[in-house]
Amino acid sequence: MKGRPSTFNQENVVEKAQQVFWQKGYAATSLDDLLKAMDMGSGSFYNTFKGGKKELFSKALQQRRKAFMAFKAQLKASNSPINDIKAFFRSLATANEKDHLKGCIVSNTVVEMTFLDEELEQEAVIILKEVEKMFAWAIQKGKEKGEVTNPSSAELLARYLITVWNGLNVTRRMYPNPQSLQKLIELQLSALG
Repeated sequence: MKGRPSTFNQENVVEKAQQVFWQKGYAATSLDDLLKAMDMGSGSFYNTFKGGKKELFSKALQQRRKAFMAFKAQLKASNSPINDIKAFFRSLATANEKDHLKGCIVSNTVVEMTFLDEELEQEAVIILKEVEKMFAWAIQKGKEKGEVTNPSSAELLARYLITVWNGLNVTRRMYPNPQSLQKLIELQLSALG
């Protein structure tokens, strides 16, 4: 007798789990929370994710990484990658309040996993460093076109943008007001020149 066939799309299931992790964090998310969100029984869960909750969380992080890589492909095809990055930051101001309160799952993971799980922390750090390299590439292109006039190196400005990103993901929880955030983001982006 064969087992019940797998009738779900793993990517879709991971996306549903990601939303729970994003809202509650890794430690506060229970197996029941995940099973309910994914509409899955515990047997199917452990057959699919043999590493349990940690494996699922890692897959959720990698889904976010794919989204960043899609943005990287957009930048590579753009006539002005630095303007696309500025537009990305500006779009944060107009996100809905729920998105403001969630912040960034990758940044959240770095903070939550410090002293809790070094592997998951490092996985998140690697993703943010990839984003930093993407920013550095776009800033260098902007410097070559005269769109970025700050004399600091592209690498330093990219690290600045990662710092802005991490800070905004806390500040927008404090001030989920589009007008306040727009002014703050413009001030931060002005450092690029």
